[in-house]
Amino acid sequence: MNQFYNQFDITPRYGTENDRPDDYRTPFQIDRDRIIYTPAFRKLQSKTQVFLSGEYDFYRTRLTHSLEVAQIGRSICNRLKRTSDYLNDDHYIDPDLVEASCLSHDLGHPPFGHAGERVLHNMMFTMGGYEGNAQTLRLLTETIWGNSGMNPTRAFLDSTLKYKTLLKEKPDSPNHFIYDYQANHLDFVFDGLNEIMDYAPGSDRNAFKSIECQIMDWADDTAYSLNDIIDGTNAGFINSENLEKWAEKNELDEEDSLNVETICRAIKRNRLEPLMGRKVGDFIASASLEEASENFMAQKTSRYQYNLNVEKEITKESKLYKKIALDLIFKSPQLQQLDYKASRILGELFKIFFENYVSKEIKPLFLLGADAEALLN
Repeated sequence: MNQFYNQFDITPRYGTENDRPDDYRTPFQIDRDRIIYTPAFRKLQSKTQVFLSGEYDFYRTRLTHSLEVAQIGRSICNRLKRTSDYLNDDHYIDPDLVEASCLSHDLGHPPFGHAGERVLHNMMFTMGGYEGNAQTLRLLTETIWGNSGMNPTRAFLDSTLKYKTLLKEKPDSPNHFIYDYQANHLDFVFDGLNEIMDYAPGSDRNAFKSIECQIMDWADDTAYSLNDIIDGTNAGFINSENLEKWAEKNELDEEDSLNVETICRAIKRNRLEPLMGRKVGDFIASASLEEASENFMAQKTSRYQYNLNVEKEITKESKLYKKIALDLIFKSPQLQQLDYKASRILGELFKIFFENYVSKEIKPLFLLGADAEALLN
Protein backbone atom coordinates (compact mmCIF):
# COMPACT_ATOMS: atom_id res chain seq x y z
CA MET A 1 0.00 0.00 0.00
CA ASN A 2 1.42 3.36 -1.07
CA GLN A 3 1.11 5.58 1.99
CA PHE A 4 1.86 8.73 -0.01
CA TYR A 5 -1.87 8.91 -0.83
CA ASN A 6 -4.99 8.72 1.32
CA GLN A 7 -8.75 8.62 0.87
CA PHE A 8 -8.80 12.36 0.28
CA ASP A 9 -6.61 11.88 -2.80
CA ILE A 10 -8.53 9.02 -4.40
CA THR A 11 -12.02 10.47 -3.86
CA PRO A 12 -13.75 10.75 -7.26
CA ARG A 13 -15.13 14.07 -8.47
CA TYR A 14 -18.73 12.92 -8.39
CA GLY A 15 -19.99 10.65 -5.62
CA THR A 16 -18.24 7.40 -4.75
CA GLU A 17 -16.62 4.94 -7.12
CA ASN A 18 -18.44 1.77 -6.07
CA ASP A 19 -19.70 0.48 -9.40
CA ARG A 20 -16.67 -1.82 -9.92
CA PRO A 21 -15.61 -3.05 -6.46
CA ASP A 22 -13.66 -6.00 -7.90
CA ASP A 23 -11.52 -3.92 -10.27
CA TYR A 24 -7.90 -5.06 -9.96
CA ARG A 25 -6.59 -1.60 -10.84
CA THR A 26 -5.73 1.25 -8.53
CA PRO A 27 -7.84 4.44 -8.80
CA PHE A 28 -4.97 6.17 -10.62
CA GLN A 29 -4.60 3.32 -13.10
CA ILE A 30 -8.31 3.70 -13.84
CA ASP A 31 -7.76 7.43 -14.44
CA ARG A 32 -4.90 6.65 -16.81
CA ASP A 33 -6.79 3.93 -18.71
CA ARG A 34 -9.87 6.10 -19.16
CA ILE A 35 -7.77 8.82 -20.79
CA ILE A 36 -6.24 6.41 -23.31
CA TYR A 37 -9.62 5.14 -24.49
CA THR A 38 -11.31 8.51 -24.97
CA PRO A 39 -12.05 10.10 -28.37
CA ALA A 40 -10.44 13.32 -27.11
CA PHE A 41 -7.13 11.50 -26.70
CA ARG A 42 -7.31 9.88 -30.14
CA LYS A 43 -8.06 13.27 -31.72
CA LEU A 44 -4.62 14.47 -30.64
CA GLN A 45 -3.17 12.52 -33.58
CA SER A 46 -4.57 15.17 -35.94
CA LYS A 47 -3.26 18.15 -33.97
CA THR A 48 0.33 19.17 -34.58
CA GLN A 49 2.86 20.77 -32.27
CA VAL A 50 4.40 23.12 -34.85
CA PHE A 51 3.67 22.17 -38.46
CA LEU A 52 0.47 21.65 -40.39
CA SER A 53 -0.73 18.06 -40.56
CA GLY A 54 0.57 16.33 -43.69
CA GLU A 55 3.31 18.87 -44.39
CA TYR A 56 6.12 16.61 -43.16
CA ASP A 57 6.19 12.88 -42.43
CA PHE A 58 8.30 13.17 -39.28
CA TYR A 59 6.68 15.97 -37.30
CA ARG A 60 5.40 15.44 -33.79
CA THR A 61 1.67 15.58 -33.23
CA ARG A 62 0.00 16.39 -29.94
CA LEU A 63 -0.50 12.64 -29.54
CA THR A 64 3.14 11.61 -29.98
CA HIS A 65 4.20 14.57 -27.84
CA SER A 66 1.84 13.46 -25.05
CA LEU A 67 3.26 9.92 -25.18
CA GLU A 68 6.78 11.33 -24.87
CA VAL A 69 5.76 13.56 -21.97
CA ALA A 70 4.18 10.55 -20.23
CA GLN A 71 7.36 8.49 -20.61
CA ILE A 72 9.46 11.33 -19.20
CA GLY A 73 7.02 11.86 -16.33
CA ARG A 74 7.14 8.18 -15.35
CA SER A 75 10.94 8.21 -15.53
CA ILE A 76 11.10 11.21 -13.20
CA CYS A 77 8.87 9.41 -10.70
CA ASN A 78 10.92 6.22 -10.85
CA ARG A 79 14.19 8.09 -10.39
CA LEU A 80 12.87 10.16 -7.49
CA LYS A 81 11.71 6.99 -5.75
CA ARG A 82 15.24 5.57 -5.97
CA THR A 83 17.18 8.71 -5.13
CA SER A 84 15.10 10.94 -2.83
CA ASP A 85 15.46 10.67 0.94
CA TYR A 86 11.79 11.64 1.24
CA LEU A 87 10.51 8.57 -0.63
CA ASN A 88 10.66 4.80 -0.20
CA ASP A 89 8.88 1.63 -1.34
CA ASP A 90 5.87 2.44 0.84
CA HIS A 91 5.78 6.20 0.28
CA TYR A 92 6.27 7.38 -3.30
CA ILE A 93 4.83 9.52 -6.08
CA ASP A 94 2.56 7.30 -8.17
CA PRO A 95 3.87 7.01 -11.76
CA ASP A 96 0.42 5.98 -13.03
CA LEU A 97 -1.05 9.21 -11.69
CA VAL A 98 1.70 11.28 -13.30
CA GLU A 99 1.31 9.36 -16.56
CA ALA A 100 -2.43 10.11 -16.58
CA SER A 101 -1.68 13.80 -16.04
CA CYS A 102 0.89 13.84 -18.84
CA LEU A 103 -1.37 12.01 -21.29
CA SER A 104 -4.20 14.48 -20.68
CA HIS A 105 -2.27 17.74 -20.51
CA ASP A 106 -2.98 18.72 -24.14
CA LEU A 107 -6.52 17.35 -24.53
CA GLY A 108 -8.15 20.77 -24.64
CA HIS A 109 -5.79 22.45 -27.07
CA PRO A 110 -7.47 23.35 -30.36
CA PRO A 111 -6.23 22.83 -33.92
CA PHE A 112 -3.42 25.15 -35.06
CA GLY A 113 -1.80 25.34 -31.63
CA HIS A 114 -1.54 28.65 -29.80
CA ALA A 115 -2.69 30.58 -32.86
CA GLY A 116 -5.96 28.67 -32.79
CA GLU A 117 -6.28 29.24 -29.07
CA ARG A 118 -5.88 33.00 -29.49
CA VAL A 119 -8.51 33.17 -32.22
CA LEU A 120 -11.05 31.14 -30.27
CA HIS A 121 -10.49 33.20 -27.13
CA ASN A 122 -11.08 36.44 -29.02
CA MET A 123 -14.20 35.07 -30.70
CA MET A 124 -15.62 33.63 -27.46
CA PHE A 125 -14.55 36.30 -24.99
CA THR A 126 -18.09 37.53 -24.31
CA MET A 127 -19.19 33.90 -23.82
CA GLY A 128 -16.59 32.99 -21.21
CA GLY A 129 -13.44 32.88 -23.31
CA TYR A 130 -11.37 29.94 -24.48
CA GLU A 131 -8.22 28.47 -22.92
CA GLY A 132 -6.63 25.11 -23.71
CA ASN A 133 -6.08 24.04 -20.12
CA ALA A 134 -9.56 25.18 -19.07
CA GLN A 135 -10.92 23.14 -21.96
CA THR A 136 -8.99 20.10 -20.71
CA LEU A 137 -10.68 20.55 -17.34
CA ARG A 138 -14.06 20.76 -19.09
CA LEU A 139 -13.40 17.54 -21.01
CA LEU A 140 -12.33 15.63 -17.91
CA THR A 141 -15.27 16.74 -15.79
CA GLU A 142 -18.14 17.31 -18.21
CA THR A 143 -17.96 15.90 -21.72
CA ILE A 144 -15.98 12.64 -21.64
CA TRP A 145 -18.55 9.90 -20.96
CA GLY A 146 -21.44 12.28 -20.39
CA ASN A 147 -22.33 15.00 -17.93
CA SER A 148 -19.93 13.86 -15.20
CA GLY A 149 -16.97 13.51 -17.54
CA MET A 150 -14.68 10.60 -16.68
CA ASN A 151 -15.28 11.16 -12.95
CA PRO A 152 -11.58 11.70 -12.16
CA THR A 153 -10.04 11.32 -8.73
CA ARG A 154 -9.19 14.45 -6.76
CA ALA A 155 -5.43 13.87 -7.10
CA PHE A 156 -5.65 13.36 -10.86
CA LEU A 157 -7.86 16.40 -11.43
CA ASP A 158 -5.48 18.49 -9.33
CA SER A 159 -2.48 17.22 -11.29
CA THR A 160 -3.93 18.72 -14.48
CA LEU A 161 -4.66 22.14 -12.93
CA LYS A 162 -1.72 24.18 -14.15
CA TYR A 163 -3.80 27.35 -13.75
CA LYS A 164 -6.22 28.26 -10.98
CA THR A 165 -7.06 31.88 -11.82
CA LEU A 166 -10.59 32.63 -13.04
CA LEU A 167 -10.98 34.69 -16.22
CA LYS A 168 -13.05 37.33 -14.41
CA GLU A 169 -10.12 37.92 -12.04
CA LYS A 170 -7.73 38.63 -14.94
CA PRO A 171 -9.98 39.60 -17.87
CA ASP A 172 -7.08 41.07 -19.85
CA SER A 173 -5.08 37.84 -19.70
CA PRO A 174 -4.96 36.05 -23.08
CA ASN A 175 -4.37 32.65 -21.42
CA HIS A 176 -3.41 30.88 -18.19
CA PHE A 177 -6.90 30.93 -16.67
CA ILE A 178 -9.87 28.64 -16.14
CA TYR A 179 -13.49 29.46 -16.94
CA ASP A 180 -15.40 31.34 -14.25
CA TYR A 181 -17.95 28.57 -13.72
CA GLN A 182 -15.12 26.08 -13.07
CA ALA A 183 -14.57 27.52 -9.59
CA ASN A 184 -16.60 24.57 -8.33
CA HIS A 185 -13.77 22.25 -9.40
CA LEU A 186 -11.32 24.31 -7.36
CA ASP A 187 -13.76 23.94 -4.48
CA PHE A 188 -13.58 20.16 -4.85
CA VAL A 189 -9.82 19.90 -5.39
CA PHE A 190 -8.95 22.06 -2.38
CA ASP A 191 -11.91 20.99 -0.22
CA GLY A 192 -13.14 24.58 -0.09
CA LEU A 193 -12.39 27.85 -1.86
CA ASN A 194 -11.39 30.14 0.99
CA GLU A 195 -7.70 29.26 1.26
CA ILE A 196 -6.87 28.98 -2.45
CA MET A 197 -8.61 32.29 -3.17
CA ASP A 198 -6.34 33.97 -0.61
CA TYR A 199 -3.51 33.58 -3.14
CA ALA A 200 -3.30 36.54 -5.51
CA PRO A 201 -4.82 35.70 -8.92
CA GLY A 202 -2.28 35.20 -11.67
CA SER A 203 1.23 33.89 -11.20
CA ASP A 204 1.04 33.55 -7.40
CA ARG A 205 -2.01 31.31 -7.39
CA ASN A 206 -1.05 29.44 -10.54
CA ALA A 207 2.32 28.57 -9.00
CA PHE A 208 0.62 26.65 -6.18
CA LYS A 209 0.72 23.15 -7.69
CA SER A 210 0.71 19.58 -6.49
CA ILE A 211 3.96 17.65 -6.90
CA GLU A 212 2.40 15.58 -9.70
CA CYS A 213 1.43 18.73 -11.60
CA GLN A 214 4.98 20.05 -11.19
CA ILE A 215 6.42 16.81 -12.59
CA MET A 216 4.02 16.91 -15.53
CA ASP A 217 5.00 20.52 -16.19
CA TRP A 218 8.73 19.74 -16.22
CA ALA A 219 8.21 16.64 -18.37
CA ASP A 220 6.31 18.82 -20.86
CA ASP A 221 9.07 21.45 -20.83
CA THR A 222 11.69 18.75 -21.36
CA ALA A 223 9.88 17.19 -24.30
CA TYR A 224 9.06 20.29 -26.30
CA SER A 225 12.20 22.34 -25.59
CA LEU A 226 14.41 19.51 -26.88
CA ASN A 227 12.19 18.04 -29.57
CA ASP A 228 11.29 21.36 -31.20
CA ILE A 229 15.00 21.69 -32.04
CA ILE A 230 14.97 18.26 -33.68
CA ASP A 231 11.79 18.90 -35.67
CA GLY A 232 12.95 22.39 -36.65
CA THR A 233 16.25 21.01 -37.93
CA ASN A 234 14.58 18.21 -39.88
CA ALA A 235 12.22 20.72 -41.46
CA GLY A 236 15.06 23.02 -42.51
CA PHE A 237 14.32 25.91 -40.17
CA ILE A 238 17.50 25.31 -38.16
CA ASN A 239 20.96 24.51 -39.53
CA SER A 240 24.47 24.99 -38.23
CA GLU A 241 24.99 28.19 -40.24
CA ASN A 242 21.92 30.13 -39.15
CA LEU A 243 22.28 28.85 -35.59
CA GLU A 244 25.85 30.16 -35.41
CA LYS A 245 24.69 33.53 -36.75
CA TRP A 246 21.85 33.56 -34.22
CA ALA A 247 24.32 32.93 -31.39
CA GLU A 248 26.55 35.81 -32.51
CA LYS A 249 23.60 38.17 -32.73
CA ASN A 250 22.32 37.29 -29.24
CA GLU A 251 25.66 37.68 -27.43
CA LEU A 252 25.34 34.50 -25.38
CA ASP A 253 27.27 33.82 -22.21
CA GLU A 254 29.91 31.07 -22.13
CA GLU A 255 27.55 28.34 -20.93
CA ASP A 256 24.92 29.00 -23.61
CA SER A 257 27.61 29.37 -26.28
CA LEU A 258 28.98 25.93 -25.45
CA ASN A 259 25.51 24.39 -25.72
CA VAL A 260 24.96 26.01 -29.12
CA GLU A 261 28.38 24.81 -30.32
CA THR A 262 27.48 21.28 -29.22
CA ILE A 263 24.24 21.41 -31.20
CA CYS A 264 26.00 22.77 -34.29
CA ARG A 265 28.56 19.95 -34.19
CA ALA A 266 25.78 17.39 -33.82
CA ILE A 267 23.89 18.85 -36.79
CA LYS A 268 27.01 18.74 -38.98
CA ARG A 269 27.66 15.12 -38.00
CA ASN A 270 23.99 14.14 -38.34
CA ARG A 271 23.95 13.20 -34.64
CA LEU A 272 21.36 15.64 -33.30
CA GLU A 273 18.74 13.07 -32.27
CA PRO A 274 21.18 10.94 -30.22
CA LEU A 275 22.44 14.13 -28.55
CA MET A 276 18.95 15.26 -27.62
CA GLY A 277 18.10 11.76 -26.44
CA ARG A 278 20.96 11.97 -23.94
CA LYS A 279 19.80 15.40 -22.89
CA VAL A 280 16.36 13.99 -22.07
CA GLY A 281 18.15 11.80 -19.54
CA ASP A 282 20.06 14.81 -18.21
CA PHE A 283 16.84 16.79 -17.80
CA ILE A 284 15.21 13.88 -15.95
CA ALA A 285 18.22 13.48 -13.65
CA SER A 286 18.23 17.20 -12.84
CA ALA A 287 14.95 16.96 -10.90
CA SER A 288 14.92 16.37 -7.16
CA LEU A 289 12.53 16.87 -4.25
CA GLU A 290 12.65 19.53 -1.60
CA GLU A 291 10.30 20.19 1.29
CA ALA A 292 7.58 22.70 0.51
CA SER A 293 6.95 25.69 2.72
CA GLU A 294 4.01 25.41 5.09
CA ASN A 295 0.68 25.59 3.27
CA PHE A 296 -2.96 24.77 3.94
CA MET A 297 -2.92 21.59 1.82
CA ALA A 298 0.11 19.96 3.43
CA GLN A 299 -1.99 18.73 6.36
CA LYS A 300 -4.45 17.05 4.02
CA THR A 301 -2.15 15.32 1.54
CA SER A 302 1.49 14.48 0.86
CA ARG A 303 1.04 15.95 -2.61
CA TYR A 304 1.66 19.45 -1.22
CA GLN A 305 4.49 18.59 1.16
CA TYR A 306 7.14 18.64 -1.57
CA ASN A 307 8.26 20.78 -4.48
CA LEU A 308 10.19 19.74 -7.56
CA ASN A 309 13.61 21.36 -7.73
CA VAL A 310 15.33 21.46 -11.13
CA GLU A 311 19.01 22.35 -11.37
CA LYS A 312 19.47 25.96 -12.44
CA GLU A 313 21.90 25.03 -15.23
CA ILE A 314 19.33 22.70 -16.80
CA THR A 315 16.51 25.23 -16.46
CA LYS A 316 18.73 27.78 -18.19
CA GLU A 317 19.54 25.31 -20.96
CA SER A 318 15.85 24.59 -21.50
CA LYS A 319 15.15 28.33 -21.85
CA LEU A 320 17.96 28.57 -24.40
CA TYR A 321 16.35 25.93 -26.61
CA LYS A 322 12.95 27.61 -26.31
CA LYS A 323 14.52 30.90 -27.41
CA ILE A 324 16.15 29.21 -30.42
CA ALA A 325 12.84 27.65 -31.43
CA LEU A 326 10.99 30.95 -30.99
CA ASP A 327 13.41 32.96 -33.12
CA LEU A 328 14.29 30.45 -35.85
CA ILE A 329 11.03 28.50 -36.14
CA PHE A 330 7.99 30.27 -34.74
CA LYS A 331 9.00 33.74 -35.95
CA SER A 332 9.92 32.49 -39.42
CA PRO A 333 7.83 33.78 -42.36
CA GLN A 334 6.60 30.25 -43.07
CA LEU A 335 5.20 29.75 -39.58
CA GLN A 336 3.78 33.26 -39.46
CA GLN A 337 1.90 32.49 -42.68
CA LEU A 338 0.55 29.28 -41.13
CA ASP A 339 -0.61 31.22 -38.08
CA TYR A 340 -2.41 33.69 -40.33
CA LYS A 341 -4.07 30.89 -42.30
CA ALA A 342 -5.11 29.23 -39.05
CA SER A 343 -6.66 32.47 -37.83
CA ARG A 344 -8.64 32.88 -41.04
CA ILE A 345 -9.85 29.28 -41.13
CA LEU A 346 -10.97 29.13 -37.51
CA GLY A 347 -12.43 32.63 -37.65
CA GLU A 348 -14.57 31.85 -40.70
CA LEU A 349 -15.71 28.49 -39.34
CA PHE A 350 -16.64 30.03 -36.01
CA LYS A 351 -18.64 32.76 -37.73
CA ILE A 352 -20.56 30.23 -39.84
CA PHE A 353 -21.43 27.95 -36.94
CA PHE A 354 -22.32 30.84 -34.63
CA GLU A 355 -24.64 32.54 -37.13
CA ASN A 356 -26.37 29.29 -38.08
CA TYR A 357 -26.60 27.36 -34.84
CA VAL A 358 -26.07 29.72 -31.89
CA SER A 359 -27.43 33.19 -32.61
CA LYS A 360 -29.72 31.93 -35.40
CA GLU A 361 -29.55 35.36 -36.98
CA ILE A 362 -29.97 33.69 -40.36
CA LYS A 363 -31.77 30.59 -41.54
CA PRO A 364 -29.76 27.50 -40.46
CA LEU A 365 -27.46 26.26 -43.18
CA PHE A 366 -28.44 22.85 -44.58
CA LEU A 367 -25.05 21.31 -45.20
CA LEU A 368 -26.13 18.09 -46.95
CA GLY A 369 -27.35 19.66 -50.17
CA ALA A 370 -30.81 20.08 -51.67
CA ASP A 371 -31.17 16.47 -52.90
CA ALA A 372 -30.59 15.17 -49.37
CA GLU A 373 -33.93 16.60 -48.20
CA ALA A 374 -35.68 13.76 -50.01
CA LEU A 375 -34.04 11.30 -47.65
CA LEU A 376 -35.76 12.95 -44.69
CA ASN A 377 -39.28 12.53 -46.11
